[in-house]
Amino acid sequence: QGRDIKMDEKRVEGYRNFATKLWNASRFCQANGIGASSSVAAPAATTAVNRWIISEVVDTVAKLDKAFEELRFDGMADTIYHFVWGSFCDWYLELIKPELQGEEGAAADETRAVAGWVLDQILVMLHPFMPFITEELWHALGDRPYDLIHATWPQPEASVDAEASAEVDWLIRLVSEV
Repeated sequence: QGRDIKMDEKRVEGYRNFATKLWNASRFCQANGIGASSSVAAPAATTAVNRWIISEVVDTVAKLDKAFEELRFDGMADTIYHFVWGSFCDWYLELIKPELQGEEGAAADETRAVAGWVLDQILVMLHPFMPFITEELWHALGDRPYDLIHATWPQPEASVDAEASAEVDWLIRLVSEV
């Protein structure tokens, strides 16, 4: 906003990489039994990593809403980009791999439900920026009664879980420093 951005092949390459990252994350979810969410509201979560990612969605939606109110579309794009690439793909999916590859049970079912819900929220938040890819992924994740363009804007009806956020943020800092 308020500046000219010169067309750069590296910028286009970065956007392509982001679309590929989102596509691969969706395929990973499909391969591990994670599909379309059946609820607009956040699912119940007991594990710290699931409570953390729900908190991250709540925080991201709040930032997106604020940026939209201020007509800062660059801020919206930056917010969703960092959430998808950093929080969801780089950390959440890596942290839930052992749970998904372990024995079946209530914890794995919870993780699949939360991951499916978060992926749905991501697709809705990203739809204004990349409608063709998000619409394709929306339908690939499961049977839907409507197209993504008709989905409601995320309203997680959840709150930020400070305890879970502190626990997972500590782990992320530790791994990053190592």
